[in-house]
Amino acid sequence: MNHNLSKITLAVISATAMNMSLSVHAQEETKNVKDDLEVIEVSGIRQSLTNALAEKRSADSLVEIIQSEDIGKLPDQNLAEVLENVTGIQITRQAGVGTGVQIRGTDANRTEINGVSTVGSGSGRSGISFEDVSASIISSLEVIKSPEAKTIEGSVGGTINLKTIRPLQLGEQLATIRVQGENSSLSTDSGLQPRFSGTFADNWEGDFGEFGILVSGSYAEQDVTAFRPRADRDNIVTSDSGVASAQSFDFLPIQFFVQDYDNYEYETKNFVGTLEWAPNDNTKFYFDAVVNDQERRQESSRVQASGVSALNDISVPDEFETINLGSLGGTNLGSIQAALRGVIPVNLANDDDDPNLRFSSDTNSRVTDSNIFRLGGEWQGDKWFVSAEIASSSSDTTTPSFNTTLNFINPNAPLDAGGGNDNSVPFEYDLSGGALTFGIAQGAEYAPSVEQLLDPANVVLRDVNIGQDTVENSEDAFRIDSTYYTDSIVTSVDFGYRYSKSASKQNEITSSVGLRSMADSPRGDLFADLLVAGPDNFNEADGRSLYIGDFLLIDPELVASDPDAVLATLQQALQTHGSSRTLNAPTSSSSGFFDIEEITHAFYAQANFEYDMFRGNFGLRYIQTDVESTGNSVTQDGSGNELVTRITNESDYNFILPRLNLVADVSEDVVVRFGAGKDIRRPDYNDLSTSITYSTSPNDEVEFGNPALKPEEVLSYDLSADWYFTEASVFSVGIFHKTRKELHVNQLTSPVEDPVTGYRDLTDPCEGGGIFNPIADINVFGPENGRGVCVGTETKVNDTGETTQKGIEFAFQYDLSSFEKDLGWASGFGVLANYTIQEFSGGETVNKATSRASNVFAASTGTPGIEVSEIQGLLNLSENAYNFTLYYEKFGLSARMRYTWREGYRSNDFGSTSSFPWGFPVVQEDRGQLNASISYDVNEQLNIGLEAVNITESEISQSCVNEGSLLCFQGLTDRRITFGASYRF
Repeated sequence: MNHNLSKITLAVISATAMNMSLSVHAQEETKNVKDDLEVIEVSGIRQSLTNALAEKRSADSLVEIIQSEDIGKLPDQNLAEVLENVTGIQITRQAGVGTGVQIRGTDANRTEINGVSTVGSGSGRSGISFEDVSASIISSLEVIKSPEAKTIEGSVGGTINLKTIRPLQLGEQLATIRVQGENSSLSTDSGLQPRFSGTFADNWEGDFGEFGILVSGSYAEQDVTAFRPRADRDNIVTSDSGVASAQSFDFLPIQFFVQDYDNYEYETKNFVGTLEWAPNDNTKFYFDAVVNDQERRQESSRVQASGVSALNDISVPDEFETINLGSLGGTNLGSIQAALRGVIPVNLANDDDDPNLRFSSDTNSRVTDSNIFRLGGEWQGDKWFVSAEIASSSSDTTTPSFNTTLNFINPNAPLDAGGGNDNSVPFEYDLSGGALTFGIAQGAEYAPSVEQLLDPANVVLRDVNIGQDTVENSEDAFRIDSTYYTDSIVTSVDFGYRYSKSASKQNEITSSVGLRSMADSPRGDLFADLLVAGPDNFNEADGRSLYIGDFLLIDPELVASDPDAVLATLQQALQTHGSSRTLNAPTSSSSGFFDIEEITHAFYAQANFEYDMFRGNFGLRYIQTDVESTGNSVTQDGSGNELVTRITNESDYNFILPRLNLVADVSEDVVVRFGAGKDIRRPDYNDLSTSITYSTSPNDEVEFGNPALKPEEVLSYDLSADWYFTEASVFSVGIFHKTRKELHVNQLTSPVEDPVTGYRDLTDPCEGGGIFNPIADINVFGPENGRGVCVGTETKVNDTGETTQKGIEFAFQYDLSSFEKDLGWASGFGVLANYTIQEFSGGETVNKATSRASNVFAASTGTPGIEVSEIQGLLNLSENAYNFTLYYEKFGLSARMRYTWREGYRSNDFGSTSSFPWGFPVVQEDRGQLNASISYDVNEQLNIGLEAVNITESEISQSCVNEGSLLCFQGLTDRRITFGASYRF
């Protein structure tokens, strides 16, 4: 058979061999497969699927490939969402936008561009953030699930390689431009967000050889919104407590309410430039530049009903629901009643400042400049192939933030007798029907009116937190790869060396001022020019009638455009009010600095073989890494002055990583693959840092690193079979098994709370557990307001046990194009489907119930003093997941509809906080999402199209304790519609 590949695909296949320093033997295999396959004249979706299948089939290891159906037209505009099409991959989202990628249940993966390591904007190891790279500049991508000896180490699930076009492989000039506009259904900003992209590539013969050039760029703005309500019910009122709210049964009262409105505005600029020069048939030189600039601005508001737990002894719910707590650690936790509907009243005899109402405005940004440069050359002789390359990846990120909180002073209720800057407001709640709704109890005693809520004189300044943190990540690398060809079963031998120097420097630059008394807090009429009404459309996502839609914020637009003026106005308000407090400019935090440098030497040798129906490779990779970590040790002298000592720790490690890939072409249509290999996963940079960052919230754990953290080790096995039953169609099934040692897991500790009062230790050290946070609000955790309270801790440790991941992957691809004579127009249909089943077992690191949760479990099980714990397991792992895509392509019409579903999983991403109220990671419930696109070729040059993401506005639900147990968080995300046109010159 012959297979007529597109010019773009031939460029990509060739680039895979050349730019990854693969041998000419691999190129000859690709050519042989190309010559042996039947000519299939296809275009658009079918062309991309057919060509990707041909490349996958010819590979000597297990890879998954997605190719653009045209220049700048991958199946999705977000690269994380593109990868969601791949079997065995699930993604996580922020405000509905794909940001995280799990390959076979793990986030521990690598991302490359043209085979060059990328570095991220934070402290992680997975590489560049997917939202930072426009899919329009990528021509194809591959996911390497079974690595070869030459594959760079550092991945547990797989290595993602994003590829750009290689100009010397093109048969004709390329020039294209694309213009689009996107609209978000929940954003308060009107109009369309623009997207522009364009590509030009050409090659020509000259007196000094053949030259090629590529220039590709994109500019995109995006506005996405999510509504995120949260309700905590992690305390207990027992039937024998004797309090006014006690019932004949134990129940969970309301602890906390939050109404989050998150808006993210993205501005992304991407550029790719490539120069190639082939002075003769045996030699080629190349230079690549990939430049990514992104600014992501967050303008979020948070309405918080605080101190509602202070009324637990008074507030009687109107209705209860039965909560089945499930089991943890083999212990059946039974069931318990929980507050479902009711009013939390103002009771001045019980508490004269709770419950209270506060409004926060979070104006955060992430400004990231990423650059990747690659310079290399290749030479091909009769028996030798040699390539050498130097590459540099860098990412410089600044995260400016200006966050403020206002307390609402209810004019209908008396001021706090203790002089605090909050007072009481009644609330109503209804948590029925799978919706966490709350609002002001209109009609209740002391309830404020809309006019009072929007009166600047009724708010006071509570918190001003300003930050300008910086992160500088980089990796410089040199590599040389060689191939020697033989005339035996071992067709060639690859060997090479790679030197890399990786560095991460992080500096926390902050200023935090908390005002807790009326004497210190200016009223809003002293800074009224800064105040605006907050978003009033919190009901738009699900039609809820109970929410808070009338409140004031410090204008996030003004903060973003002129933070110095906002700071000056607030400082003037403090002075006019007579406060002695000062709002300082951000300063570098001694405890928030660390600098880590790693130098790695890697050697590999790999034999490629072919005999009869068998082909593949086997080899070893040896790595040796030296680590130098610099941080600050912060103590105090006898007078309380800060003493800073810079400390440098050094360590090293080495590993031998054997790897094997065996492919059997058992028949013309069936390919069987087996892979086995070892890899490592280095700790994230911040997991090695001894720096400590404090939050003003008493609910957030304090995170700190562990410089003794070791790399994870993973031993992987893969077995798969592909049946290519018709042209461009396949059914495949694969089994994978991973054994992991030294798994990086979160270790949490919780502060002890008095079972009667709920108070925590207010002095350092925290004998009962946790760490003393000097700037956290005492809130309800002490008898009086103030700052300084024991909070929980979170750090990474190596799990002492061995863990296992295993699973089965199914994939199916088929279209009806061969039945055109019989089906006519209906022959344009095709389907893609995949299903993944996986599980995780083993490990010894456990999470333990908080003291508050232990009280609940003691009541639900009838076992006083019960200690509940469970092995943490692997976060973000869905045991079942599938994708189903139906597409149609004929008569210039191209349409695609994809439904993606993943089963519930444990997550450490809990709403707007890093804390786990019950001591265990939350469960993100099952979720499906429907996306679709349609385009039409007006003529050979012009194409118009429409794309829709999250058509049904599928929401996110999180449960505490166990799946389907206690609903505690929702994420209500938007629908995004994009339409535009592309033109090929």
